[in-house]
Order: sequence, then C-alpha cells, then structure tokens
Amino acid sequence: MQQGLLCGCGLLGVGIWLSVSQGSFATFSPSFPSLSAANMVIAIGAIVMVTGFLGCLGAIKENKCLLLNFFIVLLVILLAELILLILFFVYSDKVRMNAKQDLKDGLALYNSENNLGLRNAWNIIQAEWKCCGVNAYSDWYEALKEKVVPDRCCQEHYQNCGRNTTSMFWDRGCFEKVEEWLDDNKHVLGTIGMVILVVQLLGMAFSMILFHHIHRTGKKYDA
Repeated sequence: MQQGLLCGCGLLGVGIWLSVSQGSFATFSPSFPSLSAANMVIAIGAIVMVTGFLGCLGAIKENKCLLLNFFIVLLVILLAELILLILFFVYSDKVRMNAKQDLKDGLALYNSENNLGLRNAWNIIQAEWKCCGVNAYSDWYEALKEKVVPDRCCQEHYQNCGRNTTSMFWDRGCFEKVEEWLDDNKHVLGTIGMVILVVQLLGMAFSMILFHHIHRTGKKYDA
C-alpha cells in the first residue's frame, strides 16, 4: 500500500512535469485532444495515489470504512479493466479500423502551430521505427494536400528531403510497425498484466483480512 502511494506520487509528479515542460505532448488523436501522454500519466498517478492513500490510512488507523473503500476502489478498477479487455477483443477489428482513421485525421494537424507535441511525436516515431504515415507515406499526401512528407520519412535524412520527389521514403506504415511490436512483446505485456492483476488481488485480500480482523476484535476508530 505504501509502495502504491509512493508510485502514485511519482507518476503524478512526472505527469505534471510533462504537462508544464512539453505542453500538448504526444497527443495523436483529434477526436480525443486531452488524450496526451502527460494527461494519461497524471490520471493514472492520481488514481494510484488516492488508492494507496486509502489503503495506508485505513491500515494505520485500523479504520474499517477506509479499508472497505480501498477494497471497493480496487474492485471497480479491476472490473473496469476486465470490461475494457473484453470489449477490446470483441470489437478488435472495429477498434483497429477507427484507430487507423483517427490517426490519419490527426496527420492534418502536423503543421499547425499549436500542435508541436504531435509533430515531435510523429518525427520521433518515424525516425526510430523507420516508418512513414499510418498505413503508408501516401497518407501524408492526403493529409497535407500536396506531395510532401515529413523529413523523418526519408531513408536518407536531410533538410527538406520530404519535398524532394527523388527521395526514398520508408515504405511501411507506423500502425503496422506498432502492431508488430505488440505481437513481438505480447508475452512481456501479458506478464506485466498478470503482475498487476496479482497485486490488485493481494491488495483486496489484505484489506478484507484486516477488515475482518478489526471487526472480530471490535476495534473501531472514531473518525
């Protein structure tokens, strides 16, 4: 529980730092403009911190109400994770199609002044993963309304190479590369998911054991 509180504080601090220093950092989706790296880290950090605080305070004060709230919060998070996981697998094709289209729509924001985070994120991904666009480099032609791609799409990078029709661009889309990475690392991701699940179940079990112990001994805390 203490580890959860410290972890939540750390994530919250990192999220606030990203928000202050990077602005709209790495938000790819025009449909969900608030879905940026900074906001996601802040939200996860806040949830983990509040949950850890409830658990720690309930254990220290031996307060049945706080322990019960801690159990309920963990149960709600667990159920939400399971529901999202089921919906993802049931509607995986539709999710995949909508994600592709939303990312393609977001390419049009690449050169806009207030989307520096999106531009930097695409540059980094295309350079590191050796890919271009969502499905192919031609996605940029549609988004930018001219036969131009970002310079980071060039196999031999130099300034304004994306405007040179003789340049060779990465011929694979970034969406495909991401799917490949997820497939290659599915065992690692599955292991991380199982560890998180076990930690949640242990937290729920510990809170209920302590709750029943306090109830049996008749020890109460007057908040």
